[in-house]
Amino acid sequence: MDEKVKASWERALHPETLKTNIITASIFSMAFEMLKGSIVEKIEGFFTSSFDKNGRVVSPEYKKKVLSLNRSPLYASMKWLQDMGAIDNEDLEAFEHIKRCRNTLAHEMLTFASSGVDFDVAEAFEEMVGLLRKIEIWWFENLEMAIDPEAYPEDLDLEQVTPGPVWSLQMLIDVALGSEEEARKYYDHFAANADKT
Repeated sequence: MDEKVKASWERALHPETLKTNIITASIFSMAFEMLKGSIVEKIEGFFTSSFDKNGRVVSPEYKKKVLSLNRSPLYASMKWLQDMGAIDNEDLEAFEHIKRCRNTLAHEMLTFASSGVDFDVAEAFEEMVGLLRKIEIWWFENLEMAIDPEAYPEDLDLEQVTPGPVWSLQMLIDVALGSEEEARKYYDHFAANADKT
């Protein structure tokens, strides 16, 4: 048997490798959806004028100031964030790279499982977490801190702030793809403190 073919089958059929690859692709897709949600839903929330029995009522300004920027709500939201100075052209390029990686993992899972992909999945995860963090910190600094500046110390170091969605994503990555020790620390902390709340 050809060595390349043999290596491909070994990779695809090895139980631990196959499980890890399927989990990696799944977590990457879920993380990408979290990133998209953070981009779109934060802006919708910002333009929410009230709530009714169906949920949030988004102001007509949202359509005028955001949705008018692109046919896609996602890309309109990204353009709005860029216009607001939250992200730049490099971030838009990073998003496109992350999206291509996600599409490859989601649509070519068998190829990924058997022969890998032409990008470093760990680096793509880092790029995604970095972009999510940048957007979340922008909202924190320009909305939450701006609304109630006295609630935060004057010398607050934003590098030390971990937004909830970033923490959630990092936890998922650590639990699903990290070492057993890394994964257990979250569970052990939860188990030790669950009855205290």
